[in-house]
Amino acid sequence: MEEVPAAPNEGISLSALRSQFSVNGEEGPKYGFDGSRYHYGDGTSVASQNSSQILTGYDTLDVGPNYDFYANTNALGRVRRSRPSLFQLHSNIEEDSCPPPLYEETNTGRAPGDSSEDDVEEPQSEPTRFGWVKGVMIRCMLNIWGVILYLRLPWITAQAGIGLTWVIILLSSCITGITGLSTSAIATNGRVKGGGTYFLISRSLGPELGGSIGLIFAFANAVAVAMHTVGFAETVQALMQESGASIVDPINDIRIIGVITVTCLLAISLAGMEWEAKAQVLFFIVILVSFANYIVGTIIPATPQKQAKGFFSYQADIFAENFVPSWRGPEGNFFGMFSIFFPSATGILAGANISGDLKDPTVAIPRGTLMAIFWTTLSYLIIAATIGACLVRDASGIMNDTLAMSSADSCQGLACQYGWDFTDCITNRTCTYGLSNQYQSMSLVSGFAPLITAGIFGATLSSALACLVSAPKVFQCLCKDNLYPVIGFFGKGNGKNDEPIRGYVLAYIIAVCFVLIAELNTIAPIISNFFLCSYALINFSCFHASITNSPGWRPSFRFYSKWMSLLGAVVSVIIMFLLTWWAALIAIGIVIFLLGYVLYKRPSVNWGSSVQAGSYNMALSYCVSLNQVDDHIKNYRPQCLVLTGPPSCRPALVDFVGTFTKNLSLMICGNVVTGGPSPATLDTASSNSHVTWLNKRQIKSFYHGVVANDLRTGVKMLLQGAGLGRIRPNVLLTGFKRDWRKDKPSCIDNYIGILHDAFDLQYGVCVLRMREGLDVFRQAQTHVNPGFEASPERGVNTCVPPAPPANFSLDPDAMVTEPQPQPSTVFQSQQGKKTIDVYWLFDDGGLTLLLPYLLTRKKRWARCKVRVFVGGDIQRKEEQRKEVMDLISKFRLGFHDVEVLPDINARPQPEHVRRFEDLIGPYRINTAQKDGHVTAEQLNQDCPWMVSDEEIETNKPKTLRQIRLNEVLQDYSRDAAIIFVTMPVGRRGQCPSALYMAWLETLSRDLRPPVLLVRGNQENVLTFYCQ
Repeated sequence: MEEVPAAPNEGISLSALRSQFSVNGEEGPKYGFDGSRYHYGDGTSVASQNSSQILTGYDTLDVGPNYDFYANTNALGRVRRSRPSLFQLHSNIEEDSCPPPLYEETNTGRAPGDSSEDDVEEPQSEPTRFGWVKGVMIRCMLNIWGVILYLRLPWITAQAGIGLTWVIILLSSCITGITGLSTSAIATNGRVKGGGTYFLISRSLGPELGGSIGLIFAFANAVAVAMHTVGFAETVQALMQESGASIVDPINDIRIIGVITVTCLLAISLAGMEWEAKAQVLFFIVILVSFANYIVGTIIPATPQKQAKGFFSYQADIFAENFVPSWRGPEGNFFGMFSIFFPSATGILAGANISGDLKDPTVAIPRGTLMAIFWTTLSYLIIAATIGACLVRDASGIMNDTLAMSSADSCQGLACQYGWDFTDCITNRTCTYGLSNQYQSMSLVSGFAPLITAGIFGATLSSALACLVSAPKVFQCLCKDNLYPVIGFFGKGNGKNDEPIRGYVLAYIIAVCFVLIAELNTIAPIISNFFLCSYALINFSCFHASITNSPGWRPSFRFYSKWMSLLGAVVSVIIMFLLTWWAALIAIGIVIFLLGYVLYKRPSVNWGSSVQAGSYNMALSYCVSLNQVDDHIKNYRPQCLVLTGPPSCRPALVDFVGTFTKNLSLMICGNVVTGGPSPATLDTASSNSHVTWLNKRQIKSFYHGVVANDLRTGVKMLLQGAGLGRIRPNVLLTGFKRDWRKDKPSCIDNYIGILHDAFDLQYGVCVLRMREGLDVFRQAQTHVNPGFEASPERGVNTCVPPAPPANFSLDPDAMVTEPQPQPSTVFQSQQGKKTIDVYWLFDDGGLTLLLPYLLTRKKRWARCKVRVFVGGDIQRKEEQRKEVMDLISKFRLGFHDVEVLPDINARPQPEHVRRFEDLIGPYRINTAQKDGHVTAEQLNQDCPWMVSDEEIETNKPKTLRQIRLNEVLQDYSRDAAIIFVTMPVGRRGQCPSALYMAWLETLSRDLRPPVLLVRGNQENVLTFYCQ
């Protein structure tokens, strides 16, 4: 093994202090250390550690904290290391013939820590990454600044006044600011990958809401490309119209210019993120220059031409008059102005949408987003105040409208104080200039008007470019998650930046389609509502993650409030309806539809969402609250612990119990893996493939696997440890042990002992027997528990599972990676108009009646007729029938067919008695054993399954009864859909296990329908009282 060179700063080398040593190895070093890494005797390393990192003062396999132990991916240019497993640290190394596996393995398939120079991959070229200024702040500012800043903010100031315009700006900024704080909190709660808004919402709220928002947000960004492009095309078309130029006509000119512009933006995007970022910086500079040009223009003294259009530089009187509102037109109200302005405050997610291209998203997103909100809000406030202090609301633009001495008394408007008379246009409402009448007021005020036009171009094109980049990035992440069909084609990335070329083309096609509408007012409302819907869900994500108190919610950004996030979510929804109510309904409808689709499909993803944390909190709270109220008979539910082993091995047993417990009560599939605790047995017992199989079969059941030295001990663990609080099993349900005559007698004793243990713990007990058996061998199966039920082909002296087929797979996850057809069982088919025969021979509390009633509530069994059979006397047959009918009617079970069996106590046929004697013969104490020196007590202790003549004679009435019952079942229930029979109870210590097993065998043998032997715990589960 090669020596790993020490770090330059190391002052000491462990290899220089000591030679190779072995850990607990007498025959040679099974685990060794060569100064650079721990390794096994065969050269396989455990964990690569520098000497300075593991110099702890004692010999140990333990390693210090390391980033690699928690990362999901490899760092470029080096092999990822793994910590030793708990099994390695805890087990006795000398007892292990081979090195135990690690819990954490490297992605390359090599042994963890094996970092030889030949195996280290060549580092790939680093993709382009951006910091918080270039990647987030500038991008967000460009997306926030748009057409409304230049063309609508002065007009809004004229309508609402400077004061209310500030309120509108600050209110909008509060909403976006709260969303920015929520975004920052979510973005700093773990590593953020590509996908932006979709990634943040989906990993916080889960795939249901995250998927729907991701789809509509990507679509909204694609349509936003068209919106901003149409705004640019309208400005260009207006300039062409002023100069008398035209391509076709105004509408088609906008379409032609828009398509050409989108194509150019696509070319910039396809050139790579680096070129796109350079273009954004260029646009940013242009906008800053236009702002500087505007500020300089407000300071320059007004020329007569500008004064005629209402510009008089800074004047206190103009500021005072424009500070109050002057509503005009149908949109002249506060909410009307707010709805027009608010879209200009959106765009705060532009930086988060390219989270995969940021150097450190957890730092860049909070800092860049909040700084962008601050600077853009400040710029809006300054522009509203400055233009409101320089420009009057109404002006004619006519140079001859100077104030004459004769008309000084009748002059209207603030311009009269500065020598201008705009009375005529004010009175006739024909003024074409001023804040209230001219959208291009910023061009008028500026020092050089073309620079404002350049700013409009920069704002619109930068916003369009940002949206054109955001849409494919978000959509790519959504496609890779495979939440929706078909769209996966667009998830493929290209180049070192994993650029979604197909996504760019799709966004381009969508944008071109909407550009052809060529109407800005038609496109804008739906987009704003989609963005607001995203803001609402981001705020709700932050609130929900905080309110669930999940230990995993640990954002490094602390300046947020869950209640402010909730307020931001509510206000965002309100604003959606204030802007355009029908567009809000469309957005919410699409979200609900996509939410329903994901809920129906249930994608196999696990992102540790706050919804999962919330579900845990609710479940925990309800479980605890159940402890505050005692159980009541009216609320009794058969909560079943089903000894299935791996559920896929006994699908019929699973299907039967799942039929009457679905949406009603608890079902737990128990699996006992025999053997000592080891990673292999623990993995077999707790493999997620069992739950996956249950979910795929649509069985609503829990799975609980345990590792024990033997079957009975493991079942005891399940009987006492399964469940939580009052949600715990009260009925044990197992399969019949068909091979008991060929199995070891000790296995029979264990099987019967399990039934006794269940009775001791006050469980009801059910045993299901089917003519064809319950076990199924499939390629996807794993371990089969001995004792539950096995095939009759097993050897006589074995207590292990039967050998599986040649293609049998021991991989517990095989059923996930290798899909197999689900086996069908009789309990999955419609039962038609058959009968459910219930032999209520002994009163066990009513469980024998309750189970068939629950079965008839299911659609597959609803048409079956329930027949109840009870024992009785021939002289009182009708009287006893009436008594049982009255009792059952009080239980309101709906059973109307009751039959009394007076011949149930008759003597069975001799051949059936001889058959039972042959069945029990191998387990009777023979003459040699009687004549030996072994006492009966010692024999009973060593071989509890053996049956003495005294025990045969003592239990003879019960034996004859079981033989006779089987004859009755053969006569009355040969064609039933299923048979429920009260199970006999053998007294512990008086009924040997072999005799009890022979009773169960005799009672249920040779019957075509499935037979369920039922015995309640002798406590009422039915009542005819209402309290």
